[in-house]
Amino acid sequence: MKHSHAKLLSLCISAGLCLSALTGCGADSQTTASTDQTAETQDTTQTDDSQTEVSPAVIEATTFPLPDGPEESDIYVEPIADISDDFIRGMDASAVLSLENSGVTYYNYEGEEQDVFMTLAQSGVNYIRLRVWNDPYDENGNGYGGGNNDMATAIELGRRATQYGMKVSIDFHYSDFWADPKRQNAPKAWEGMSGEEKADALYTFTKESLAQILDAGVDVGMVQIGNEINNGMSGETDVPTVMNLLSSGSKAVRETAETYGKDIQVVVHYTNIEDNDGIDTIASNLQEYGVDYDIFGLSYYPFWDGTNENMQTVASNIQNKFGKQVIIAETSYCYTSEDGDGFGNSFDGIEDLVDGYAATVQSQASIIRDICAAANEVGVLGVFYWEGTWIPVGDASQDNSAVWEEYGSGWASSYSADYDPDDAGLYYGGCSWDNQAMFDFDGHPLASLNVWKYLKYGSTAPLAVDYIPEVSLTCDVGAALELPEMVDVIYNDRSANTQAAVTWDEAQLDAIDTNVSGTYEVTGALEDGSAVKCTIEVVMMNYVLNPSFEDADTSMWNVTYEGSANPTDFQNKADDAYTGEVAFHFWSADSDMEFAIEQEITNLEPGTYQLTAYAQGGDMSEDSDLELYAVSGGEEQTASFMVAGWANWQDPSIPEITVTDGTLTIGVRMKCNAKSWGTVDDFTLNKVAD
Repeated sequence: MKHSHAKLLSLCISAGLCLSALTGCGADSQTTASTDQTAETQDTTQTDDSQTEVSPAVIEATTFPLPDGPEESDIYVEPIADISDDFIRGMDASAVLSLENSGVTYYNYEGEEQDVFMTLAQSGVNYIRLRVWNDPYDENGNGYGGGNNDMATAIELGRRATQYGMKVSIDFHYSDFWADPKRQNAPKAWEGMSGEEKADALYTFTKESLAQILDAGVDVGMVQIGNEINNGMSGETDVPTVMNLLSSGSKAVRETAETYGKDIQVVVHYTNIEDNDGIDTIASNLQEYGVDYDIFGLSYYPFWDGTNENMQTVASNIQNKFGKQVIIAETSYCYTSEDGDGFGNSFDGIEDLVDGYAATVQSQASIIRDICAAANEVGVLGVFYWEGTWIPVGDASQDNSAVWEEYGSGWASSYSADYDPDDAGLYYGGCSWDNQAMFDFDGHPLASLNVWKYLKYGSTAPLAVDYIPEVSLTCDVGAALELPEMVDVIYNDRSANTQAAVTWDEAQLDAIDTNVSGTYEVTGALEDGSAVKCTIEVVMMNYVLNPSFEDADTSMWNVTYEGSANPTDFQNKADDAYTGEVAFHFWSADSDMEFAIEQEITNLEPGTYQLTAYAQGGDMSEDSDLELYAVSGGEEQTASFMVAGWANWQDPSIPEITVTDGTLTIGVRMKCNAKSWGTVDDFTLNKVAD
C-alpha cells in the first residue's frame, strides 16, 4: 500500500539507496540522474556537539536556457522588458505522481511521451512547489486523495524537478489533508496535544522531513510553514499559539539549512488578499511575535481575490511596512469551460470570467503574463501557478471513481471521511481543476505553458481574434429593446482590439416579449462571419444608485447620526456583504446608536414602486428600532425589522409606493444599543408593471 511504501522509501533514503530504483521513476535517457550513491556517501560524521556534516545525494541536472529574443509561437505574449531571468516562474505539480499511477501520460510539444518535469523546464518553469501532508492515509493505508502527498511523493517529484534544473519549494500543510482558510485540521498523530506539544511535534516533523528531502538530493530553495493559515493552523486558532507553531517551523528550517549548508528561504502563506486590513493585521502579528521568516506568500486568483492593482497594494504594503519579500504562492486561470472528468469545475469559465479574458488558451497565457507583469512592477519575487499539471483521469463520459479512489488522483477519496467528515467526506470525487491546467485533457502541453519562457522578450504570432465578448443587456419590463450596433473584438495582441458592426437575427428579436420578464438569447454575425451572442434579461429595473455600495463614490447616499462619533462606515468585507464585497456597516463599543442612511431618487416615471433591502447583525436589544422607509409626496411608509444573527439576512420590504412627482427618498434608520453590530446591503427599488 502507499502508506507502507512511504515508510519503506524513508528507510531506503537513510540507507543511501537510489530512489528511482525503488519507485520505478527512471530518468530520461539524455539526462540521467546520478544514481551511484552508496550508503557510504550518505553517512554522517559528527564533528562536534552542535554541527553535523552531511553528504546528500547528488543529482546531475539538465537545464534549459531562456530565449534571448522574441520567438514565433501559437500565442502572442507582450514582453515584460525589465523582468529578471531570476523571476520565479513557478508551478505546483503535487498531483503528478498519483495521475501517472492512474494511467495519465504526459507529452512534449512534438506529441512524444516525455517526463512532465522536462516539459515544464523546457517551457521556462524554474521552480516546482510540492505540498506535504503528514499522514494522508486511513488506518488501513487507503489514501485520502488529492495526490496522496506524503513524504515519499514529495521526494520522488522533488528529485525529478531537480533533475531538470528547477528549484523546489516544499509546502508543509501540517495536516494530514488539505489545509486552507476553511479547515486547518491537526495531524492525527497530534490529536490531544497542547499547543506547546504541537509546536515540539511540528519542529521535529519539519526537521526530520526536510533532512530526508535534502538527503535525497532535492534542490530545496524554499520551505513554506503552513498553507493559507489566515484562520489558524494545525487545529489551533488563537494568535499566540499559531505564532509559536510558526516559530517552531522556522527554527527547524533554519537549523536544517545550516546543517546542510543550504540557503533556504522560509515562507508564510495567506489568502483572501482582497481584505487589505486583514492581511495587514496578519503581518503585524508576525512582526509583534518575532516570527522569523523571509517571504510573505499570497494566494491570488484573479477570479476570486480582486484586481492586479489591489494585489500590488497588498504586496507593496508587506514590503514597505514590514520589510519582507513577497511571492504569489498560488494563481491560475482557465483555458476552457469544458469539464474533463465529469466531476465539475471549481471555476467553470462561463459566468465568472475576469474582464478582458475568456476561457481560451490565449487568454490563459495573457492573464498569467499580466499577473507576472503586475507582480514584477512592485518587486514581487515571482509567481507560482497552482496545479497546472492536474489533468483528468479518464473522461467525462465514464465513471472514474474507482481509479480516483485507488490512486488518490481525485481531489478527495471516500477514505478521507473519518479525517475531514464535513467537507471531503461529503464531496469527494475527481479533479475540479482540469480546465485550469496548462496541459490539455490528454496530457499535451498547451501553447500557453510557454508563457513562462516568453515573459522577458515576448512571442509573436499571426494576428487572430481571441474572442468576442458576449453582449449582456438588461431591459426594464415594458421598455423598448435596443441592441448595440457595434461589438468589441479581442485579439491575441490586445493592442489591436477594436469594435465591429454586428447584424442581429431579426426573427429572434421579434420573438421577445418585453412585457414578460425572462432571459432571452439573440445571435448575430460580423461581416467576416464571426458569431456573436447577446443575452437579454427582461427584469424590473433597480432605480437605486450604487445600491450595494460597490462603487467607491458613495456621494449619492446621505448618512446622518446622533452624537459626536459616527458609528457607521462602508466596510469592504465580502463575508459581511449580501452581494459583492462592500456593505453599510454599524458598530459602537461604548454608546447607543441612532443613525440613518438614505438616498433621494429623481426623474422617476409616475407609478407604483416596491422597495426592499437586506440586513444582518446581532447582539441587539429587544427595544431597538429598525425601519426601512420611503418618502414620496410628503408621505412616509415604513417596514420594521430586526436582525437575527451573522449572515442571517433579513429582507424588509415596502410593496406599494405611489410616486406622482418623480421624486422618492428611500433609506434605513436604526436606534440600537452599544455593542450591537451589523450591515445593510442591496437596496432595490423596482417599478411595478401596470
